[in-house]
Amino acid sequence: MRDPYSLLGVQRNAEPDEIKAAWRAKAKTVHPDQNQDDPSATSRFAEIGQAYEVLKDPERRKRYDRAAEMHQTIMQQRNAAREAAERAKVAKANAEKVMEELAKTNAQNAKSQAQPQAQARGQSQAQSQAHPQNQSGPAGETPEDMIERIFGAAAADQAKAQAGGSAQPNGDTVETAKADPSGGERPPLPALAIDLIASIVRRFRGTTPAPEKAPDISVEATVTVEDLLKLNTITLKMADDREVRLALERGMTEGHVARLKGQGLKLTGMKSGDLLASIKIARDSHFRVEGFDLHTTLSISLEDAVLGGDASVETPEGNRSISIPAWSGSDQTIRLEGLGLHDDAGGRGDLVVELRVVLWEKPNEKVTDLMRHMRHGLYV
Repeated sequence: MRDPYSLLGVQRNAEPDEIKAAWRAKAKTVHPDQNQDDPSATSRFAEIGQAYEVLKDPERRKRYDRAAEMHQTIMQQRNAAREAAERAKVAKANAEKVMEELAKTNAQNAKSQAQPQAQARGQSQAQSQAHPQNQSGPAGETPEDMIERIFGAAAADQAKAQAGGSAQPNGDTVETAKADPSGGERPPLPALAIDLIASIVRRFRGTTPAPEKAPDISVEATVTVEDLLKLNTITLKMADDREVRLALERGMTEGHVARLKGQGLKLTGMKSGDLLASIKIARDSHFRVEGFDLHTTLSISLEDAVLGGDASVETPEGNRSISIPAWSGSDQTIRLEGLGLHDDAGGRGDLVVELRVVLWEKPNEKVTDLMRHMRHGLYV
């Protein structure tokens, strides 16, 4: 199905009344009875109905919005990764060219030296090829000195700082002139050239910057009360068809966010992001969750509410017999300790039994007469 918002012609922040009005207007326009000459009218009418079914339900709308946002993020990151790969390819080619120029410069300098020194330099160059991080230029010249000799001191300083992880100033050029061998000054080097030189320094040193981390993904992990009580392992279905297993732990309850490192977006050339799983507890027919406590309701008769008595209540560990105090109303609770969810302190929450006073299925004349007398202050 296409984007339901586009089909109904509403914004993503549209209110329910606006969505309903848009659906009615669209449905009236494309109804098959109004478009008998259009063979696609029936399918278009059904598509608009499906769009409205998604957007009128708050939960289905929320799930669609999350899936659409995740899909958009994945596509943006894939495009960014492709662009980064192209830039890296160009930068690598440029770096290879500069390395060739450096090699030519070293060879020319080596020829101008005496034969013994040339032999010594040849041995040094052979060693540096085996160990690039220790490579040096003529007469013990370091890679940093070589870059300073070719590009100037300012460029070398910034390249060395960037190679070491320091932040570079913003701007397209480095506003520092370099000495030219023929006299005068060289024009400022562009920032891209500084990045290129810095990459050469890192190559000499044998260091590589840490890859950029892909964005984290947030998903909703729906679990049952039984899952949390038994600390089960659940499976999360990802938008890219991956399945990620989440082991439930103590301290997890409604709204808890579990971080699964490296299980987020996986993009080429980037460090995998994390997966943030927000715990949502599915509706249970017996228990309601509040923090680490479980709540359940127990219906009691009018006579038990007034006189007290014993009753059986369902707990996560089977039925339990409890005593109902005399004169118990529907605003009272009975707390059974240690029968709730596992908390983060090594213990468990409680089971809170909420009392609900109910009348008999059929009216009782004696009780009705007694209530009438009590209303008017006449006691028998």
